[in-house]
Amino acid sequence: MTETTKSSAPHIHGASTFADLVDWGSQPDSLEGQSSSSGRLVFKGPDNRPESGIWVCTPGRWRLSIPRDEFCHFVAGRAVYRSDEGEEIAVEAGTVVMFPAGWTGECTVIETMRNIYMLV
Repeated sequence: MTETTKSSAPHIHGASTFADLVDWGSQPDSLEGQSSSSGRLVFKGPDNRPESGIWVCTPGRWRLSIPRDEFCHFVAGRAVYRSDEGEEIAVEAGTVVMFPAGWTGECTVIETMRNIYMLV
């Protein structure tokens, strides 16, 4: 598996299992357990727009607020997102979600998840 983030078309081969990740620390706004995150940026544009990468998160529950439109392709693990309006979105390997900017709620990671994402 290789990383070529300095390419004219930044890319990572084998992103669903790529192991050379960076520790991104504990998940803020924890409600239960202590989720920790790691990942690897694929690309970050001017003013961080767009941003794409790999995100891995261990079990726990926390509050979240999505600041920009975020496309997520979950490739491993299981989690449940609950919007402040009460909607539940269960995710597992193969799930794709488009969270609109301003989405608020909670995330409960049941089994360590891996997400290939893009913030626009």
